Amino acid sequence: MTPDLATGVQASFGTPESRFPASGVVLALLALAAAAIWRLDEVLEAWLSTDDVEAVQAVAFSIAASVTGWFLVVVWRAADEVASSLEVIRFGPRQGVLALVGLLTLIVAYTLTRVSKGLLDQRGGDVITAHRREILHHFIQIAVYVFAFAFVLSLAGVNPGDLLVGAGAIGLVVGLAARQTLGGILAGFVLIFARQFEVGDWVVIGDQEGVVTDITLFNTQLRTYDDEHVLIPNDEVTQSEVVNRSQSGRLRVSVDIGVDYDADVGHAAETAEQAVADCDVAPLLSEPSPTVVGKRFGDSAVVLECRFWISDPSAPQMWQTQTAVIREIKAAFAAEDIKIPFPQRELMGREEATGLRLTGDASGEGDRASMSADGHGGPDRGGDPNGPAGTETEGDADG
Repeated sequence: MTPDLATGVQASFGTPESRFPASGVVLALLALAAAAIWRLDEVLEAWLSTDDVEAVQAVAFSIAASVTGWFLVVVWRAADEVASSLEVIRFGPRQGVLALVGLLTLIVAYTLTRVSKGLLDQRGGDVITAHRREILHHFIQIAVYVFAFAFVLSLAGVNPGDLLVGAGAIGLVVGLAARQTLGGILAGFVLIFARQFEVGDWVVIGDQEGVVTDITLFNTQLRTYDDEHVLIPNDEVTQSEVVNRSQSGRLRVSVDIGVDYDADVGHAAETAEQAVADCDVAPLLSEPSPTVVGKRFGDSAVVLECRFWISDPSAPQMWQTQTAVIREIKAAFAAEDIKIPFPQRELMGREEATGLRLTGDASGEGDRASMSADGHGGPDRGGDPNGPAGTETEGDADG
């Protein structure tokens, strides 16, 4: 900003009565500019990636905020205070140039890591797996940032080698203060090198199930089949049971089938096996061949278990194949007149030698009735309670 422009702004707002409205207006303009900048993401995403859009928005807002700050400093004539503050921290031209070089160094380091990740994703192809690309990317990040920070420290007049003198004590203090964070970082290295799962695998970690979308030094990110993104700290991953359903490249799926007790179980099993073999769905594998085995005697049916294998396991693949198999087995059973029974319950009566007594209240002194073994009887209104079932007293007979 030129001195003439600053002088003109001060001349335009020379009184305190004009400075307050001007400050309010410029702050409102900054808020409007921020809203407009963040609404540009839909337009910018047509040409740039998400990360680049965020960077452009951040730079644009920083420029708007800087202009607003300059205007407020000029209007309220606070340039001398700002200059004196800069003198306290001894910020001169040389320090400004060094700070700018340090900032540019960090920007270049960040750019190199982003470019290296893009080259690995584009050029790696099938030669380098997603897991290996993640490992290489993290190694490149560490190497680039270590060099960049060492260079920035040297610009500030700090010898990076001198930092090693107190590394032991500092490491002890940091280790005690941030042991959980350091544990997460170590767990991240364990996950990266142990290869328990890779990006793109279908896994179950504790109570969470989904596809691995990213593995960082701090956490593992899953995308569930409800399209939710779940971040699990790496130290929790290493302490949990992990089921990797994608590692072998195939997965066995089971479907239970109930057949009537009067049906020929062997014929039903053969019919189900042939129905699965004839099922035309891409993920279903012919080898290993589908099998049907007896599983248990159910309450209403003999339960058979149909086992088959799918390739490239994922939840959508499993659901698609399972639905097609159930449809084919049902159609085959209908064609062979094999009954899949509804739930059934068989009720039977049992004779009681002493009859059946119904109690009307909790005390047991309410209405009572006894029924003899042949189904006849009457109300028990007096007689010997220990007498034979169905016996009536004389009073009962007269009544």
